[in-house]
Amino acid sequence: MFSLLSLKKKLHQVLCLLSSLINPKNRTLSSSSSVSPSAFDSQKSESVKMLEKLDEFDMEKSIEDFEAMTKDAERVQRKTLKKILEENGSAEYLQGLGLNGRTDPESFKACVPLVTHKDLDPYIQRIAEGDSSPILTGKPVPSFSVSSGTTQGRPKFLPFTDELMETTMQIFQTSFAFRNREYPIANGKALQIIYGSKQFKTQGGLPVGTATTNVYLNHKFKTTMKTMQSQCCSPDGVIFGPDFQQSLYCHLLCGIIFRDEVQMISSAFAHSIVLAFRTFELVWEELCADIRDGVLSDRITEPSIRSAVSKLLSPNPKLADLIHGKCSGLSNWYGLIPALFPNVKYIYGIMTGSMEHYLKKLRHYAGELPLLSADYGSSEGWVGANVNPKLPPELATFAVIPNVGYYEFIPLRNNSGEQPVGLTEVTVGEEYEVVLTSVAGLYRYRLGDIVKVVGFYNSTPELKFVCRSNLLLSINIDKNTEKDLQLSVEEAAKPLAAEKLEVVDFSSHVDLSTDPGHYVIFWELNGEPNHQVLSECCNCLDKAFVDVGYMSSRKVNTIGPLEIRILRKGTFQKILIHYLAQGAAASQFKTPRCVGLNNKKVLQILCGNVVRSFFSTAYD
Repeated sequence: MFSLLSLKKKLHQVLCLLSSLINPKNRTLSSSSSVSPSAFDSQKSESVKMLEKLDEFDMEKSIEDFEAMTKDAERVQRKTLKKILEENGSAEYLQGLGLNGRTDPESFKACVPLVTHKDLDPYIQRIAEGDSSPILTGKPVPSFSVSSGTTQGRPKFLPFTDELMETTMQIFQTSFAFRNREYPIANGKALQIIYGSKQFKTQGGLPVGTATTNVYLNHKFKTTMKTMQSQCCSPDGVIFGPDFQQSLYCHLLCGIIFRDEVQMISSAFAHSIVLAFRTFELVWEELCADIRDGVLSDRITEPSIRSAVSKLLSPNPKLADLIHGKCSGLSNWYGLIPALFPNVKYIYGIMTGSMEHYLKKLRHYAGELPLLSADYGSSEGWVGANVNPKLPPELATFAVIPNVGYYEFIPLRNNSGEQPVGLTEVTVGEEYEVVLTSVAGLYRYRLGDIVKVVGFYNSTPELKFVCRSNLLLSINIDKNTEKDLQLSVEEAAKPLAAEKLEVVDFSSHVDLSTDPGHYVIFWELNGEPNHQVLSECCNCLDKAFVDVGYMSSRKVNTIGPLEIRILRKGTFQKILIHYLAQGAAASQFKTPRCVGLNNKKVLQILCGNVVRSFFSTAYD
């Protein structure tokens, strides 16, 4: 690791070396130089090596910086809030709240209200329409992120700024430093199953893309991935290809071409990784044919994708035979990932919340490879990094990085309506809703995320994601969260295991068209169990909701019998394609776990693909 002094010395040496080789008058090699061509080449090579060395990622320094910040988290939080308010003090939104230049937390909380996206939407719309005056930020907003809309049914516009990009790279580097200390990778590539969506312009001419697209397009992303030795093995033509399914196929093909160099497999969400290898099961022989002949499949018709991947292909019968042999030797595709990629150290992506459902299948593909949950953030901004990578995803925690935003937490204890507390004032064991003040113009913004404080890393809290606050199944006095739904589905799916079947994906809906209303749970399965097994699953699911309000309401029939609706194979793929057509990025897709009447198209897809239906008799 370079100290500041040694860094300056190295820079000085490089500058001296370069200046001795270049004529300052005409910026060309000096003909009178006494340096021989071979000596010049040697010195040039040395200078390049030194410059490259300076660009290397300094893992230990990243960890040291994190340690220093988290040991004094309260001071760092005050400093961060001060910086945010000073840089954006001229913003119309802040000017109208009576802060009068004050930047202390006490004045901030007294003057600035808690808000949701609905409160800020009028300001955001003005910016989108071309108003370049300081509205939410001191500097003009250069672009927008658009949320996927899978949770609420409609996408949201959110400011995306250079400052937000900086915090994104900081989070990436911090978590990589801790990850690489436990699972070192070097001089390799990453099979990053990532997708950029098509950008469009607002009425005022500002570019709009998903948060992941904005990150992938930024030059700092590639630079950071390179310094962290995590370069994507797929070319940009694949990442930004206009056809998701063609890009997915080519991600897999590129991964196999570079199979010996791939040391990490990642995507934004676990769902994308599982979907990729479910697809591999269907197309592996076609992939082998491409590799054998050195000619890309006719299924790839998009010119940008075809051109980018064709440059990587050449006939390789030996590799094709190897992959064919590996696949033929697997039992039910167990251990597929290490069979294909012998040097992979781990699999990485967001695996908490609604992604936990995919862990069982992902472990099946991964064999003994560790699964590492990625960092905690959202389209609005970042919250914490996974600095305990050895924890299994179900236990993953995220240490809040105190300089990437200002954080408050609303206590949920007994729904007491308590005021938010500061970052260092939270209590271990308690649950809170997260409030974010970001570097991109969001002030005291309710993220809608529920977290549990499980401990402290130095003086910054470590959080466990619990669920989204607004995803509730509720009819009467019942309140079942996304987590409750997931646990109930896991319990109810156990009878399927004896039939070697599984729930591919699931969603839910509160049906109030009946009297009384009842829960509808949609299941897509990988096979066709008999009537008796599905009846057992339905009763088990009804009993698995252990919320007191639900159980008591079921007993007195103020909530009707739960219904399981079995879907055609590929239904959730249709939902994904629907969101992609709306401009969502495949990497950012989350299956909507609770579909309300406001999400009409998704509800229509679900209800239009029901093949069988069962009602519970558990409370009869």
